[in-house]
Amino acid sequence: MKIQLLAIFGALLLSACGNDDIYTLYRTGVGFSDIRVHVATFDSNDSNDSKFKSYNQDNCQTAMSLFQNQPNVTVRYWCEKGKYKK
Repeated sequence: MKIQLLAIFGALLLSACGNDDIYTLYRTGVGFSDIRVHVATFDSNDSNDSKFKSYNQDNCQTAMSLFQNQPNVTVRYWCEKGKYKK
């Protein structure tokens, strides 16, 4: 059982390797324009297929637009290439 769990864990770790097409969605704080708040990270492995090369970037920008264009939104949303950083 332990060997099976280690094998599954190892496969999960390897599946996340090599994906350089990761994008993260951030927003400012309500009333605090200098605060970065993590909203979502887009790290699908579909971007490894050349026909989906901008898959994560496109999804991040779509989510950004949907959030930003809601009525009465006072914060700013933006996408950055890479994993979440404080």
